[in-house]
Amino acid sequence: MKYVDEFRDGQLARGLATAIAAQARPDRRYAFMEFCGGHTHAISRYGISDLLPANVRMVHGPGCPVCVLPIGRIDMAIALALEHEVTLCNYGDCLRVPATDGESLLKAKSRGGDVRMVYSAADALKIARAHPTRQVVFFAIGFETTTPPTAVVIRQAAAEGLKNFSVFCCHVLTPAAIVSILESSGQGKADAVLLDGFIGPAHVSTVIGSQPYEACAMKYRKPVVIAGFEPLDVMQAVLMLIRQVNEGRAEVENEFTRAVTREGNRKAQDLVADVFELRASFEWRGLGSMADSALAIRPSYAEFDAELRFALSYRTVADHKACDCGAILRGVKQPRDCRLFGTVCTPENPVGSCMVSSEGACAALYTYGRAAQQNSH
Repeated sequence: MKYVDEFRDGQLARGLATAIAAQARPDRRYAFMEFCGGHTHAISRYGISDLLPANVRMVHGPGCPVCVLPIGRIDMAIALALEHEVTLCNYGDCLRVPATDGESLLKAKSRGGDVRMVYSAADALKIARAHPTRQVVFFAIGFETTTPPTAVVIRQAAAEGLKNFSVFCCHVLTPAAIVSILESSGQGKADAVLLDGFIGPAHVSTVIGSQPYEACAMKYRKPVVIAGFEPLDVMQAVLMLIRQVNEGRAEVENEFTRAVTREGNRKAQDLVADVFELRASFEWRGLGSMADSALAIRPSYAEFDAELRFALSYRTVADHKACDCGAILRGVKQPRDCRLFGTVCTPENPVGSCMVSSEGACAALYTYGRAAQQNSH
């Protein structure tokens, strides 16, 4: 298959592994964070860590929009379904994320809430058209990749004059999270993770381009290499990062040239700018509240803002005391460091969001890494 098989070639992977081993200086250690959950799954699925030298470590980042959504936001979605009795449309990954007191959207559905899984924002709009007497709310989550489709349905609803459709907007922004992690690393905190560079998101960058990461690389002197999700993409990105570190460079490089440009998709950016504006502050699971790190619906489209329509209010809710999702999302801990991993917390019985999402670090290791772990014993 064009552009897939070529990036899964075992012989080429061995050649890249040899090149990485040759470039990695034995007198130093390297720690690179793959920001995106898609990269985390590729690393686990294809055993990429086993092909890297012992002094090159991959650190899982917060790049899963379901994982970084705080409990308080899930509580608000549940309230929409049960208290306001709306038809709540959301992606499947959200259904089983634990909320306050072990509640979840799936449990809310079992208690009579009209919670429906959809594959796109357009699906939610179709439901609103088909049921004009029902209030239909689309639970919009995701990074910059899924934001343009949400903007499209809001504009369509406005054009059609739909009075029964609104959006619960929880879209968050990638560069703000990278800055937060770098700020934390630079403050010498006891639990800070020291990083040498980032593998930048792939799908996000097709929308925003590579340019937004340039300020991070320049200010914090950390290289960023944007990479695709195939195993050879990731290995090539690691090689490029090692070369930058060895040469004392901190630049944004684009390995994923077949899909990403410096400018990104200007049409999508203009669409998002028309419908959304920056939030003053937004709480992320694991990273806390960050300024200008999420989007809100502009006043010109306020009638489609579910938070305003249903007078929703947010409150901070602490994570499960024994769950280490927050530390895992910051890269401070690995999934196996959590005492619940693989025992109390499994995909069938998730305690934290990292085990629920298809892009979560715990789900990746549980799915692809347990056999290797057992063999090592």
